[in-house]
Amino acid sequence: MASKGVLGRILERKRQEVANLRASPPPAPGPAPRTLGLRREGRGLGLICEIKRRSPSAGDLDQTLSVVERAQSYAQSGADMLSVLTDEHFFGGSFVHIEQLRAANNPLPILCKEFIIDEIQLDHARHVGADAVLLIVRCLGERTAELLAGAKARGLAALVEIVDHAECRIALDAGAELVGVNSRDLDSLEIDVDRAASVLASLPPHIIAAQLSGLRTPDDVRRVAQGRADAALIGETLMRQRDPSALLSSLRAAAGER
Repeated sequence: MASKGVLGRILERKRQEVANLRASPPPAPGPAPRTLGLRREGRGLGLICEIKRRSPSAGDLDQTLSVVERAQSYAQSGADMLSVLTDEHFFGGSFVHIEQLRAANNPLPILCKEFIIDEIQLDHARHVGADAVLLIVRCLGERTAELLAGAKARGLAALVEIVDHAECRIALDAGAELVGVNSRDLDSLEIDVDRAASVLASLPPHIIAAQLSGLRTPDDVRRVAQGRADAALIGETLMRQRDPSALLSSLRAAAGER
């Protein structure tokens, strides 16, 4: 699919990175992927908590805690899953961060949040111990099904990210089982929570649904918890905290008990 703005720059660089990765043999698989357990089934909203060092929109974020320390704080304060940015140039991430978390026996399943455009990136996610990968329809278009099959072949769950109803149809046609609706448009970076709520409400009952971006306060989380979503991703608001435990505990209370 055509991309412009920030996303276009990210994908241009990502194509260069993929060419470099393909110059070496695929890495061996790492630890076995774990199940995600995000479907609500009468429980509170699942919280996917992000580890991200910086972003194109927000600049540098708090790095007081190491990746492992921040993940420990999240686990102790009510997170159900981690989202770990692995893009280095734009987000200050690394596949190594996931490897560190698995080596530290982090108990939470890990989403490798990468701009995946090639199966070699799935190999690296599997190597470092990711349990799931992000597949972005805005980046993949009709190739979403291809990469979804590649993730499944490696035992990885896939969170398929969409923005609008047209992308929703692509995700469903590709066979997505876990769909994340991003309230932030990846090209303009503008947030529209009403659009996201409309797309979430349209998802079939068998789909595990997640709200991505735009949640900052307990009231935000409480609003999402009253709707269709099984889970919500909490990102920059936690990454601005030197110690995220108090804020995350309040978000967990708003989301309900798991």
